[in-house]
Amino acid sequence: MVSGKSGDEGYREQALKLFPWVCGRCGRDFSGKKLRELTVHHKDHNHSNNPPDGSNWELLCVYCHDNEHQRFLEADARGPLRPEENKHSTFKAFAGLSELLKDK
Repeated sequence: MVSGKSGDEGYREQALKLFPWVCGRCGRDFSGKKLRELTVHHKDHNHSNNPPDGSNWELLCVYCHDNEHQRFLEADARGPLRPEENKHSTFKAFAGLSELLKDK
């Protein structure tokens, strides 16, 4: 918890002092009345983890914040990936590009 502050308003006020008023996902700017649409997201999803340097926070608009929590809930419901699902793509988008550019 931020020292001297309590609850949501304490860390929100602190985050608004630390970070630019821009959504960390969609990049929208916020000011005036629209500033209320900018929320504090806890990166580790632990609302009790409020370091004063803001390292566990990011500012997200209400839409991106809802999306982030929905993705977290869906991943949690899906459970851990099985080893065969954890494969990386082998597609190489720029394979052969040097050959194509050789004559230019």
